[in-house]
Amino acid sequence: MLSPATLEKTLETDIDHRSVALAKLSEAAGDLAINLGIALLVVIATFWIAGLAQRAVARAMSRLPHTRDDKTLQSFAASLVRYGIIGVGLVAVLHRLGVETSSLIAVLGAVSLAIGLAIQGALSNVAAGVMILLFRPYRVGDWVTIAGKTGCVKKLDLFNTELVDVDGLKIVAPNAKGFGDVVVNYTDIPRRRIELNFSVGYEDGVEDAILALQSLIAADSRLLGDPAPWVNATDLGPSSVTVTVRVWCEVDAYLIVRSDLIRSSLKALATAGVAHAYPVQLTKAAGISTLGDAA
Repeated sequence: MLSPATLEKTLETDIDHRSVALAKLSEAAGDLAINLGIALLVVIATFWIAGLAQRAVARAMSRLPHTRDDKTLQSFAASLVRYGIIGVGLVAVLHRLGVETSSLIAVLGAVSLAIGLAIQGALSNVAAGVMILLFRPYRVGDWVTIAGKTGCVKKLDLFNTELVDVDGLKIVAPNAKGFGDVVVNYTDIPRRRIELNFSVGYEDGVEDAILALQSLIAADSRLLGDPAPWVNATDLGPSSVTVTVRVWCEVDAYLIVRSDLIRSSLKALATAGVAHAYPVQLTKAAGISTLGDAA
């Protein structure tokens, strides 16, 4: 049985231990409250700075000569800056709360590698989308040919390029095709060349055909003078001479100008007395040669 003095000393020791534990718990709670408060302030400041930086980048790019009309690139760059700042802020918050960020980053790196190997095809489209947004081989509104499909670019994101063709069909092409394959852009160059070939018979006047076409071209104000129009004989066929017309026009008017030029050229040649030559076929039977049309 414990003596009164020993019991009193034991009680005092227990009280001291409880007091120390309560003091440490109170100190830890105070530190946690302070860290949570600072972390909350960091989060608020991070999102505020991220929004401010996003608007500043978008505003700055809207004033640059090369990006002022490119809304897609402005939005992409501004969002990239915003999420980059948010990522840095979240790492700072975790570090403030005592989380070992180095270990977390290593785990995230391993997870990212595994996910990347699993969806490497999709990631290649994302990488190609970033390169398209940076180097701009085509933009929204351009007429292009991608992977053998021709249409107007209606939408461009990190994964796909959306086209609408002349029949109104929606075409979705992976960005890897748009950056890693041959792309034909019909809109990027403001001028486009029209080339037409006409077959003129040997018995007709080739010079008359050339003069008639030159007069027609000179009278059409939609055809550009620089580069200069070119009309000349380019080939000798079995039954005709090929006369080629090469002229330039604004790219927006290409289709209608080409169609009008075909119609007006046929009319001008007919007015000049030059008929379109058809292929002929030589046949021999019983020693008699005849010329017959082979339409």
